[in-house]
Amino acid sequence: MNGSIVKRELKIDSATVVLGIETSCDETAAALVMGGNDVLSSVVASQLEVHARFGGVVPEIASRAHLEAITPVIDEAISKSGLSFDRVDAVAATVGPGLVGALLVGVAAAKSLALTLDVPFVGVNHLEAHLYAAMLDDPNVEFPMLVLLVSGGHTMLVEVRKPGVYQIVGQTRDDAAGEAFDKVARYLDLGYPGGPAIDALAKTGDAKAIDFPRAMMHDGLDVSFSGLKTAVINYVRKNSDAKTNDIVASFQRAVVDVLVAKTMQAAENLGAKTVALGGGVAANSLLRSEATRACERRDFRLVLPSLAMCTDNAAMIASAGWHRLQLSGESSLDAGAYPNLGLTVASV
Repeated sequence: MNGSIVKRELKIDSATVVLGIETSCDETAAALVMGGNDVLSSVVASQLEVHARFGGVVPEIASRAHLEAITPVIDEAISKSGLSFDRVDAVAATVGPGLVGALLVGVAAAKSLALTLDVPFVGVNHLEAHLYAAMLDDPNVEFPMLVLLVSGGHTMLVEVRKPGVYQIVGQTRDDAAGEAFDKVARYLDLGYPGGPAIDALAKTGDAKAIDFPRAMMHDGLDVSFSGLKTAVINYVRKNSDAKTNDIVASFQRAVVDVLVAKTMQAAENLGAKTVALGGGVAANSLLRSEATRACERRDFRLVLPSLAMCTDNAAMIASAGWHRLQLSGESSLDAGAYPNLGLTVASV
């Protein structure tokens, strides 16, 4: 061999192991996934308690916390997988969208590992990764698939024809659903994060107590939640004696009614064979139950990701990285962090 280093030839198949790294916001995560859907390990270090006292994520604090957690989290993911670093075939990391300082921590770690291990680096779009999250729990989905991607920063309906081929068919025109949850929760002093707080309190309230508006219900596939958020605030100001649990139950019902109606309309229009949920708001109990009921009525197959796969995690990043490698190959090591990266129409 004359002392030369021979680069491993990478064949993307069911035995290919991808190490995924996720640091787009306030979770430091690492996971090993084989073959695009076999999760060997998934570790998440949450910063929730750190940011809760501020009522939201503080970017500088998030970046520092990622720096402290990234190495231990990666080491734990390797350990829990039962594999060694030598078995890693590629390293994938979220390059956007997200907080730029937070993203850079994960991207730098991934590039360093890729160079050290002499394996490909793959930059992953965080939104695209959410499209693959449902398939981690149910890899045998039928296409075309309609995904409702709902989170704190995004709300969109995405048609997935096959891995790598998708288009946005509807999206929010203002606030994301998760953003509306957080803002209403903050106004009602329910704490952070707002989504889980409202979900829990709504279980004790009357969802029919207040008839909040459901904007754009019969106007295309786009949605709007800024008016609903304002309606809640105005109602509370005028009705100081109103029960908080009734307010949040009625608010949550309005959001879910819109999301489910738009999802069913899009699935019917596109002739979807599968409907899936993705993103942090996909963990909402009412959304999950109402989506299940609506799909059963219309004979759509519904794929609900596990609660662990709804929130930010690295398993979906590794899965998306595996598909990206198969479809378009590795990324350049010149790739950086792109905080405003959008989900654009993709076709392969």
